[in-house]
Amino acid sequence: MNTKPKVAILGGGSWATAIVKMLLENVDEINWYMRSTEKIDFIKKHKHNNFYLSSVTLDTNKIELFNDIENTVDGADIVILAIPSAFLKNALQKATINLSKKIIVSAIKGIIPDENLIIAEYFNRFYNVPFESIAVISGPCHAEEVALERLSYLTIASPDLKNARTVADILSTPFIKTSISEDIYGTEYSAVLKNVFAVAAGICHGLGYGDNFNAVLISNAIQEIKRFVDVVHPITRDIKSSAYLGDLLVTAYSQFSRNRTFGNMIGKGYSVKSAQLEMNMVAEGYYAVKSIIEINKSYLVNMPITEAVYNILYEKISPAIEIKLLTENLR
Repeated sequence: MNTKPKVAILGGGSWATAIVKMLLENVDEINWYMRSTEKIDFIKKHKHNNFYLSSVTLDTNKIELFNDIENTVDGADIVILAIPSAFLKNALQKATINLSKKIIVSAIKGIIPDENLIIAEYFNRFYNVPFESIAVISGPCHAEEVALERLSYLTIASPDLKNARTVADILSTPFIKTSISEDIYGTEYSAVLKNVFAVAAGICHGLGYGDNFNAVLISNAIQEIKRFVDVVHPITRDIKSSAYLGDLLVTAYSQFSRNRTFGNMIGKGYSVKSAQLEMNMVAEGYYAVKSIIEINKSYLVNMPITEAVYNILYEKISPAIEIKLLTENLR
């Protein structure tokens, strides 16, 4: 691969825009797919994304914009995915490009709902991409702080550390520090679960629980993550490192967390549908909790917080009642 690989990125939201900002520091050619031709025309003309991170100036001399995935991916060495997991399968249905020879990078932090597969498993099973050619980006890192160039950290996980380092290098900037890991399963499942727990934190905040309780909630949440990932993929890992605990903390506490915002609305009495309609971004935790519950039927891991969020969002149990019951299971 060339020292400056050609990169394709799929997705038009805030995280995709933030990743493009990182890439512009390191690569000369970026193919960028987004569904909306209106957005594409606006970026070409005004050099920023008016819907997301509008303060970020984009060097369109290095960017070629497409609303067709095949043309976007064709010729790229690395394909970065930033389409919400609930919509990824449908977005890729018409694409016939062979992805098995490319490095596939998931920046999604979600599960394919119909298949109950994390992104790495999905591309391995349905697109014949070797796990060694798949990488996962984990935080803690909010797009809004990338836009402000506030110092942030990313972990890039792949079974092939050389590929992990290649991806880390193209995302490293003066305001983004990167590290690499082999734990593709643990980091991806942890990134999925932290969205579920951020929804829980938001629900509790909406119900009027305070910082003291939230600290207990998140302490129990990291234990729940450890129990789950240690059963699903039992290797030696430090669950206290930033790729796991750090990503959970920022998603559960930050004002920028869409999952916390979504949960807060539920706690304040919004229905799921009304909360989704009011938000301008997808809360991955809503889709993830259903998939995790179904996956866990095979593992039977003790997951009281995950079950509480599922009961509130899908079984329509009163948030006040469900969280009150949850408080009896936390220590």
